Amino acid sequence: MDYKQLTREFMEVMNQFRKHNTHKPISDAMHGEIFVLHYISHHHRSVIPSEISNELGISTARVAATLNSLEKKGLITRRIDLEDRRRILVEVTPEGKEQVDKHFQMIMDKTANMLRYLGEEDAKELIRILKRLSERGPEDFT
Repeated sequence: MDYKQLTREFMEVMNQFRKHNTHKPISDAMHGEIFVLHYISHHHRSVIPSEISNELGISTARVAATLNSLEKKGLITRRIDLEDRRRILVEVTPEGKEQVDKHFQMIMDKTANMLRYLGEEDAKELIRILKRLSERGPEDFT
């Protein structure tokens, strides 16, 4: 098998994929403010900024900037932890929860449409392949 040729084809397909922005709404959901808001929203409790940083792999500076923006928009609140005054607790507001839910539903709809386009067999095969790739770390491909 010529893996170099397959690599060239893969790169061409990925370039076309990028040009058409087919994946953009899905990709955007895994980055930025909506990603942080989703994380906070789905914990059903207060979270601390360092937890967000650690779990999402985002620098503490980026988390702070994102939380400032989300707070200005009224999507989160921050308060001092009464048990440990050094800690800041972050919670989603009802408006933030509503925005996350709407965005999540939009992503679910777009993804379902994409998988429906592939058909059942190809959709299952795509998920199988992605699962297999996700089981490996980047060091496994060097």
